[in-house]
Amino acid sequence: MKGLAIVGVLLIVLGVLSFVVPVPHQEKHGIKVGDAKFSVQTESSEKLPPAVGIILVGGGVVALILGLRKA
Repeated sequence: MKGLAIVGVLLIVLGVLSFVVPVPHQEKHGIKVGDAKFSVQTESSEKLPPAVGIILVGGGVVALILGLRKA
């Protein structure tokens, strides 16, 4: 299998995973008054926008076709 075909398969897998797997995100906000420190940490998990997954899958299909065509 050529290198471009491998990249195509990898892009397809990443594109499909972007529809399913959420990406964790953490934020920490704090204030320090003298020796005391008060902070709040928020955590959220959000999926990537569908356009990102569509672009990854489309690019993977194109790379896979071009990689197999040259073989």
